[in-house]
Amino acid sequence: MDKQRDFVLRTIEERGVKFVRLWFTDVIGTLKSVAIAPAEVEGAFTEGLGFDGSAIEGLTRSYESDLLAHPDPTTFQTLPWRGEIDPTARMFCDITTPDGQPAVADPRHVLKRTLAKAADAGFTFYTHPEIEFYLLKSSSFGPDGPEPVDSAGYFDNVPGGTAHDFRRRSVRMLEDLGISVEYSHHEGGPGQNEIDLRYADALATADNIMTFRTVVKEVAIEQGVYATFMPKPLSGKPGSGMHTHMSLFEGDHNAFYEEGAQYQLSKVGRQFIAGLLTHANEIAAVTNQFVNSYKRLWGGDEAPSFICWGHNNRSALVRVPMYKPNKGQSTRVEYRALDPAANPYLAYALLLAAGLKGIEEGYELPPEAEDNVWSLTDAERRALGYAQLPASLDHALEYMEDSELVAETLGEQVFNYVLLNKRREWQEYRAQVTPFELKSNLEML
Repeated sequence: MDKQRDFVLRTIEERGVKFVRLWFTDVIGTLKSVAIAPAEVEGAFTEGLGFDGSAIEGLTRSYESDLLAHPDPTTFQTLPWRGEIDPTARMFCDITTPDGQPAVADPRHVLKRTLAKAADAGFTFYTHPEIEFYLLKSSSFGPDGPEPVDSAGYFDNVPGGTAHDFRRRSVRMLEDLGISVEYSHHEGGPGQNEIDLRYADALATADNIMTFRTVVKEVAIEQGVYATFMPKPLSGKPGSGMHTHMSLFEGDHNAFYEEGAQYQLSKVGRQFIAGLLTHANEIAAVTNQFVNSYKRLWGGDEAPSFICWGHNNRSALVRVPMYKPNKGQSTRVEYRALDPAANPYLAYALLLAAGLKGIEEGYELPPEAEDNVWSLTDAERRALGYAQLPASLDHALEYMEDSELVAETLGEQVFNYVLLNKRREWQEYRAQVTPFELKSNLEML
């Protein structure tokens, strides 16, 4: 770590960095940033930077508000969109109390704690997110809703289109920040795009997602458009998901791979999926944390609504992608409910905890879904045992409230804060009178 710190201090000097932004995340997943002068960086490494935690969503109770942000030197990067005028860098921080204990409500710590539990069982957790988002002409909207930048569709090549330049610039910026991109393309909705990040351990992935959301917003501003990670911004169009591919490794060996097994999927892999399915409803208020998230889950267009798994079945909640011959290391499972508005630290902590629970308790994997689950009738789905995902945030909170797994993984403070904050959101949503009601009922009743 000392070598890493020395490298950071040397780089700041050599590149003439003028500001260093210390980044961390609140419980809802909003990025927080405080800029310090280069002269303060060494002190931040040794002592941390003090701030009032009670002013940050969910981080502390007001009577224990003093917290310290400790920059993680391994996350140092200069910010490419700041250019050469006043070069600026960033580091992610771990949050502690004044006596050096990890802050229980620091989302990064929640994930680290769960990764440590996996490490005790001999596993490293790798994730690979496919992040969808919409590009709109602006953040304001008229009676027809937000206006997308184009009307193109899946994989479309749009000559002279905003999205091309946008994706090229975003990908280059992400690569400059040390974040490897695997694919980028136009998605199914008008103005909808997808950029997939390369496999990394889950902590690096969560940091990368926070950086990714910032880069995409910055590039949009630069190009005179607006980017949104809202799960369902346009009525009647596809929602934006963050399908995540996951695998556990034991050293260099992929624990999900077993040669000759069905889909080359090991017993550990099957138990992990069983854990995801068993606890899907309990973790939904974190993987899908907004009222709007449920408009995506129940809006069709390839969003999963039912709890089942399948091989290459895009209507299932968990998908086992096609096995590539002689590529045992690539065996993985894909969780399709997660959306890009989630707090990635908390969401990955819960997905990992659910999978580990399946392994620990030896959960039995139910038969796979071979049909298109959406085209079945309710009676057929019931007969096959496919339960529904929560239909609303309120529904999801009821499941979460009774979940030992979620309470234990998040810790008491984060668990209570999420419940409190999300109940408030649901109450505000429920209290409004919507245009739909006025249009349907005002004149008729």
